[in-house]
Amino acid sequence: MGLYGMMRTSVSGMAAQANRLGAISDNVANSATPGYKDSEIQFSTLVLQGGGQDYASGNVESQTRRHVSQQGSLSYTTSATDLAIKGDGFFVVEGNNGQTFLTRAGSFQRDGTGNLVNSAGFKLMGYDARTGSNNGVSNGTAGLTAVNFGGFASLQANATSSGKMYVNFPSTATVIAGSDLPSTNSATATYTGKSSLVVYDSLGNQVTLDIYSAKSADGTWEVSVYNRADADSTSGGFPYSSPALTTQTLNFDANGQFSSGSATSLTVAVPNGSNMTIDLSQSTQLSSSYTVFSATANGNAPSEVDHIDIDNTGEIYAIFKNGERVLAYNIPLAKVPSPDNLTPATGNVYSISSTSGDILVGTPNKGGFGSLVSGALEQSTVDLGSELTSMIESQRNYTANSKVFQTGSELIDVLINLKR
Repeated sequence: MGLYGMMRTSVSGMAAQANRLGAISDNVANSATPGYKDSEIQFSTLVLQGGGQDYASGNVESQTRRHVSQQGSLSYTTSATDLAIKGDGFFVVEGNNGQTFLTRAGSFQRDGTGNLVNSAGFKLMGYDARTGSNNGVSNGTAGLTAVNFGGFASLQANATSSGKMYVNFPSTATVIAGSDLPSTNSATATYTGKSSLVVYDSLGNQVTLDIYSAKSADGTWEVSVYNRADADSTSGGFPYSSPALTTQTLNFDANGQFSSGSATSLTVAVPNGSNMTIDLSQSTQLSSSYTVFSATANGNAPSEVDHIDIDNTGEIYAIFKNGERVLAYNIPLAKVPSPDNLTPATGNVYSISSTSGDILVGTPNKGGFGSLVSGALEQSTVDLGSELTSMIESQRNYTANSKVFQTGSELIDVLINLKR
C-alpha cells in the first residue's frame, strides 16, 4: 500500500479520534442534564490483506457505546412531580407528534392544559384509574393515556357509594315490642342503640343518616335508617316526616356471630344521591354495651385539588383541600432486554431498535422493575474528571495521527522531487 496507505490509515485515526472528541463534548455539555446517560467511543482494527512481504496498513473503526442501563445518582427536589427511577425501567412518554418514547428524564410539571410534561416537552403516559380498570398490556403501550389534571381544576363533589359501620349489639338487651320498633316510625318508637353517619348526595350536600338498632327477638335485631332532615322538630327524632330509608333484619348465632344466611349489610338510597352500601360484616352480638367501633363513608363535599401525591408503585393521587384522596392514574414503567442498544432521539428520549429487544411494561417496584421516587431527579451519569482526561488523550492521539499524515505527505513530496 505504501505511502498512500499510511496516509489513509492516519486519516482514519484522526476521524476515530474526532468521533471520540464528539462524544466527549456531548457528555460534557449534558453533564447537568437530568437522566442523561453518557456515551463513549470504542475502537477496533480493520486489517487489510497484504501480498508477500509488503505490509498493508489498515484502518481503525469506531463504535458508539451508550451506557443507558447505568444508574445515575438521585438529587432531591421540592416538587412532588419530579420523578426518578431507582432500578430498572423507563418512563413512557409521548411527543407532540403522538410517537411513543422511553426516558429516564423525570422533571415533570403541569402545562397549560394540565398534562404532566418534562423539560423537553414530552407528556408522561399512564393508566387512567378513574375508569376503574387497567386496560394495559404487558408487551406494548396499549391503554396508556396522557396524565392530565386539567379535569381536576374545577370543584368536584363525589356522592357517597359505600361505607361501613361495625357495631356490638348487646346480647343482654331487652326485647322491644313490635309496635314500638323504630321501623314503625311512631311517636312511641324506642330503640336499643342509635348512631349517625354523615354522607354526601350527588351535589356534595351533607346528609346525616340516623341509624337505629333494636332487639326484636333473641338473636334478632332490626336496623332502620332515617334522614335526620325529616326528624320531628320537637323530639329531634320520632316521628320522622318520611318513612325509613331502609330497614334490615340481622340474625346472630349462639357465638355472637352472624348466622348463616343473615344479611350483613344495608343498602340505603341517599336522598338526592345514589344507592350506598353500609358494610356491617364485622358486627357482633356479645354481652357488652351497644358500641360502635368503626364508622366511615366515602364521598366528599365540593372541593378543589390542593396537590398531587405519587407513591413508589406509580399511583398518582389528587389530594383535595378537604382532605379527600382520589386515585387518578397508575404510572407504569417499561424496559427492554438490552437498554444500551436503544436508539436515542432529541429530548433525552429513546425508541425501540432491532437490537434492543421487545418492550415489557409493568408496575413500579414489582416484577423486577425499579421503584419511583417522588421529589427527586436522576442525575447525569457523566464523570467530568474522566471526560476531561479522555479529551487530553484524544487530543494527543489526533495530533500523533496528523503527524503521521504530515510525514507521508512530506515523503511523497520527496518522491515527486526525484523527477525534477
